[in-house]
Amino acid sequence: MGILNVTADSFSDGGRFDDFDRALAHARQMRADGADIIDVGGESTRPHALPVDAATELARVIPLVDALARESALVSVDTMKPLVMREAIAAGASMINDVRALQAEEAMDAIAASDVAICLMHMQGEPQTMQASPVYADVVAEVKAFLAQRAATCAAANIAADRIAVDPGFGFGKTVEHNLQLMRGLREIASLGYPVVAGLSRKSTLGELTGRPTGERLAASVAAALAAVERGAAIVRVHDVRETVDALKVWCAVRFPDA
Repeated sequence: MGILNVTADSFSDGGRFDDFDRALAHARQMRADGADIIDVGGESTRPHALPVDAATELARVIPLVDALARESALVSVDTMKPLVMREAIAAGASMINDVRALQAEEAMDAIAASDVAICLMHMQGEPQTMQASPVYADVVAEVKAFLAQRAATCAAANIAADRIAVDPGFGFGKTVEHNLQLMRGLREIASLGYPVVAGLSRKSTLGELTGRPTGERLAASVAAALAAVERGAAIVRVHDVRETVDALKVWCAVRFPDA
């Protein structure tokens, strides 16, 4: 899953792709580099990010969804807003990626009324405050229980299990140690039976572990993606598609010699 942030304030690439032509060119390049899914986001969810209104988010996202869908791309839209979900689905999105796991009023209805996939993510708190003082008794057990509960709620709304993916939400209301515990316990999340999405690309945890600034976390991001796949992740959400795809090709050749 290639990340396409069409925002001014995302933590890694804010402002780089807030022009339609640059964003579309970048999406095309990520597809050429091996991305199976393009994840378009029009509102930053980095720590301390301020919300944007629906009209702004729609103006950023919908033209890209429409253009990419016309090129037969699989497009995911990273949004918390039911209105944006509905408009993105109408424009051709194949997946909604919701950091609030469809907890907003009408969000569940928006997905239930469609046939698109949904990624349910765990977040403790809200983007503005989530890193203030995250606390867990057992982060793996609590994240697993939350995702199981949200998936059960989807099932009750007649959203088929094969439309659901889950994301433990690395960096969303978690300390470095919480993130490491989640990575070590990722097989527990995978045991729920849904495809696991792992997004660690360029995140602050990697900076804490390596001492590298955001723009120098390529090696750490690739290592994190490989570690996630080794522990059961089905989808890795990354900025650096080409390098991650190359690393996964080598890993798969070693791991699955008869494939």
